[in-house]
Amino acid sequence: MMKWIIRARGHPNITAKHPTTFMLTMEKEIGPRADCVVGVQAETGAAGLDQNLKKLLKSGATVKLLISCGGVREEVLAKGHPSLSFDHPTDIVVRKSSYTCGRTIAILADKGAADFSRELVEKLQHPNEVLLTIEILL
Repeated sequence: MMKWIIRARGHPNITAKHPTTFMLTMEKEIGPRADCVVGVQAETGAAGLDQNLKKLLKSGATVKLLISCGGVREEVLAKGHPSLSFDHPTDIVVRKSSYTCGRTIAILADKGAADFSRELVEKLQHPNEVLLTIEILL
């Protein structure tokens, strides 16, 4: 099992209401319209991800993503795809759709931000540590 962890922080403007995506950003501040964001001050964007992880995701691997904060966690299953470019410097996005762009790291996810438990979202609205654990399922 191969696993990577990205650290971020919560923010008072996190609403996690977007129906089809969720995102971590390296930005320190977000506005109330950023309804897909589930973590700020992330350690990296898509461009800075480990090269082995990028290679596995480009191969179409199935990935399990765990978002955890304050003792509450959410599990998401998604897929990589050959068209992923990983070139966005500050953002990491996971999508329910098959759309890809530079910030997309996985597609065909079984959850968007709006599907996350409201208990988790409440924790994400404080400056707690947010962990995104990325696990390749072989």
